[in-house]
Amino acid sequence: MINTPVLVTGAAGFIGFHTSLRLLKAGRKVVGLDNLNDYYDVNLKKSRLKVLEEFPSFQFVYADISDKDALENTWAEKGPFLEVVHLAAQAGVRYSMENPYSYIKSNCLGHLTVMEMCRYTKGFKHLVYASSSSVYGGNKELPYSVEARVDTPISLYAATKKSNELMSHSYSHLYNIPQTGLRFFTVYGPWGRPDMALFIFTKAICEKTKLPVFNNGDMKRDFTYIDDIVSGILGVLENPPVRDNDKAPYRVLNIGNSRTEYLMDYIHLIEEELGQKADIDFMPMQDGDIRETYADITATTELTGYKPKTTIKEGVPRFITWYKEYYNVGT
Repeated sequence: MINTPVLVTGAAGFIGFHTSLRLLKAGRKVVGLDNLNDYYDVNLKKSRLKVLEEFPSFQFVYADISDKDALENTWAEKGPFLEVVHLAAQAGVRYSMENPYSYIKSNCLGHLTVMEMCRYTKGFKHLVYASSSSVYGGNKELPYSVEARVDTPISLYAATKKSNELMSHSYSHLYNIPQTGLRFFTVYGPWGRPDMALFIFTKAICEKTKLPVFNNGDMKRDFTYIDDIVSGILGVLENPPVRDNDKAPYRVLNIGNSRTEYLMDYIHLIEEELGQKADIDFMPMQDGDIRETYADITATTELTGYKPKTTIKEGVPRFITWYKEYYNVGT
């Protein structure tokens, strides 16, 4: 086992928090970096950090990944980091139409800055970073395969994530940095993001407010429970790619449930668990959105043995239990 700490960027975020927690429980040292931006409730991010800070082997760094000086100081004071799980990013498809500059700064400049740090780290092992199923864009062939062309993004968010993949390939080729990009598929679970479907639906039903459902509910998603996502991340982290002749030590993998569910079935499950009906406001398809997602995880399974275990019938109730406790609903 590597004794140096793992750097997790976006450690106060949903996936970053759960990844850090799993690493800490496994006995690893973790340095978590986050700028605690206000894209969604900062108090939720701080609550996640409080859980992580209960572990003596966790250190938090308040910094922005696009700040080169801050990252250099972090590397010098807390490192060296031979393994990096880079999850910090400006998230959200719809918000990218309102605030595009934040996506270029965080997702492009931030990604470059992280790679530059890895580039100059002697003995660097592996950079695992977050891509997104959004890169599949206008692709019509299901399930989504990592071999498919992804040059038709339909949102700026997706374009920045595809840019990350291209940037990473060039750095892997030029500087021999082992890198793996992970295309996540609709992650949900306890401590989830307030801008994601499960959180929005649960909140609206609990508060008896209108629940917007786009494309008149004719949507399907490859919902992936957070524990399965983290298992995928850590399985990949332990298996860095290697240079093969002229082939760079680089790859892209899908991390999904490999099972697509109707959105309305998802909503009915939430209603059933809460014991309340949703007041649904059916709306047309939103710009930048995708009707259906479905992951081909063959390559991921072959590499790591990754097999998602959690169905929505198991995962949704776990989220709702957390939501009620955290927000004191029905108490």
